[in-house]
This record gives sequence, C-alpha cells and structure tokens, in this order.
Amino acid sequence: MGFVFSKAMNDSLKGQQEFMRLQLERQLILQNLMRERQAAMQIAWTREFLKYFGTFFGLSAVVLTTGAIKRKNPAVLLPILPLSFIFSYQYDMGYGTLLQRIKG
Repeated sequence: MGFVFSKAMNDSLKGQQEFMRLQLERQLILQNLMRERQAAMQIAWTREFLKYFGTFFGLSAVVLTTGAIKRKNPAVLLPILPLSFIFSYQYDMGYGTLLQRIKG
C-alpha cells in the first residue's frame, strides 16, 4: 500500500517538475521576444528622430557656413562640431552596428 502511494507521489512530482520546466522555457522565450520587440522599437524611434535631427543638422550647417562666410569669422562654425557627433551617434544607432557592438 505504501509503495503504491509512494509511486503515485513520484509520478506526480515528475509531472510537476516537467510542467515547471516547460513554464520556465516559455517564460524565457517570451522575455527574449519582448526584448527583441523593445530593441526594434528603439531602432524605429532612433530612425524617426534621425529624420528630424538630420534636417535640423543640415539646415544648421548651411546657415552657420553662410554666417561664417559673411562675417569672415570661422568661429561661427564651432556649433557644427558637437552637432556632427550627435548626428553620427544617432546614425550609427539607427542604421549602423552600434546595437550589435553593445550586445557584444
């Protein structure tokens, strides 16, 4: 009688362990899927931001270059330097390999 009860408990325990293993696998798959979707959303946001910032950067470069030529003062071009770094970073984030390098 004790053997039958013990065997039933072992079978039940194995079933529960299998269920918990399957549940853990599903949670890991879901977490990976959510992480991939979040990364895709970030890339999409960066690409959209890059459109507007690229327009701003291009217009700024033209206006600052024109101002530097008219005033004959190359110091007017100085704001282009930090703007170019921001533009390069955003471009690399949206269309380059920045996210792969971060993952690595």
